[in-house]
Amino acid sequence: MDENKKTIETNTKRVHFGAQRVPLEEKSDLVRDVFDRVASRYDIMNDIMSGGAHRIWKKQMLNVLAPKEGTVHLDVAGGTGDIGFRVISHCNDRIRVIICDLSKNMVLQGRSRAWDRGILNNIEWVVGNAEKLPIEDNSIDSYSIAFGIRNVTEIDKVLREAARVLKPGGRFVCLEFSPDQIPGLDILYRLYSFSIIPLMGKMVAGDVDAYRYLVESIQEFPPPNVFSKMIEEAGFGGIAQQSLSGGIAGLHSGWRI
Repeated sequence: MDENKKTIETNTKRVHFGAQRVPLEEKSDLVRDVFDRVASRYDIMNDIMSGGAHRIWKKQMLNVLAPKEGTVHLDVAGGTGDIGFRVISHCNDRIRVIICDLSKNMVLQGRSRAWDRGILNNIEWVVGNAEKLPIEDNSIDSYSIAFGIRNVTEIDKVLREAARVLKPGGRFVCLEFSPDQIPGLDILYRLYSFSIIPLMGKMVAGDVDAYRYLVESIQEFPPPNVFSKMIEEAGFGGIAQQSLSGGIAGLHSGWRI
């Protein structure tokens, strides 16, 4: 009786999908569909939406990550290759990079960009779920995830998976939008996010619903102090958090214990 009740409760658990609440087991498919639809315009939209600020944030992310030549780096939710390419360039092509993304279309987009750049030999593309990585235990030297963790079904599972695949002492860095901005900026940012970004999504990517979801998902993400605690509880030490652009984004890091 108790096991049956537990099964029913698990099957009926609902999680956030933007402003909606959906059955837990359906969220991954819904998120995959969003990114499959916007893959071809994803990088262009990042530039337009942030006014190019995402490039500055990613440069800061790379400085914190400090990937080393001769190591193996895993970039999760990085299908179009933006972070992976930066890591390879930083290490003068002397690093192995694995890019894992839930969306097949995002991965195909990334592979196409890699081909155009002549990046062929030291990069691997994987379609997979951040909550159950197809990666061996203790096999990764450094791990990054940029603007992806807020879209997962269960954040704590993703963090535990990061700890599982990283070698002891391995580097973890996460770049993500924050729900908390400094007073004054918060009002302007919400107005821009909910009024302008979906309109841009309609005009540039032809998909207003996808970009409405992406904006709504930011509001459901844990505030920086809560997220930092979650990282620590997943098996990381030396936790650090940096607010970017008045709290629009946050840079979180730690070391695998």
